[in-house]
Amino acid sequence: MKHQPRLHKKYYKEIVPALTKKFEYKSVMQVPKLTKIAINQGIGAALTDKKLIDVGIAEMGAITGQKAVPTISKRDVSNFKLRKGNPIGVRVTLRGEKMYEFLDRLVAVALPRVRDFRGINDKGFDGRGNYTFGVPEQLIFPEIEIDKVTMINGMDITIVTTAKTDAEGFALLKEFGLPFKNQNK
Repeated sequence: MKHQPRLHKKYYKEIVPALTKKFEYKSVMQVPKLTKIAINQGIGAALTDKKLIDVGIAEMGAITGQKAVPTISKRDVSNFKLRKGNPIGVRVTLRGEKMYEFLDRLVAVALPRVRDFRGINDKGFDGRGNYTFGVPEQLIFPEIEIDKVTMINGMDITIVTTAKTDAEGFALLKEFGLPFKNQNK
């Protein structure tokens, strides 16, 4: 039998029945599910030091278990000394097993390591059930070796769901164990 991530099993055993009951879905296919997790890290200092992009790719690869790609600027911005075609960050999109594994590590290990953590803000929903939040530093992930870090970079994590409304997306992510500040919505 093939390995199945813990949160993937939890989704079918616990989350689907709970959300079906809460929102009174007629079919299991109406229950929202995770589509992908997109992680983006902007590295502004990469304009002067091109090696920082390689460091960002290596760190993002260690965190997610998947190779990251550089984000390329689309236009010139003279105020930031930015030229079209310059690498300005790294990003990675996780789907399937790697997505569930990353979410599990994020909820169980990484978020509790944030300094003065009181839960993530519940205002990051986009109106269609997708949720975006920022992480202040990459050091919260145990895969990062603190001795080798040259620069502290935050990252934006977007969780894309099939939910139709923010309430459904909130309920889904709460069932997955994301620690929101306001638990009752």
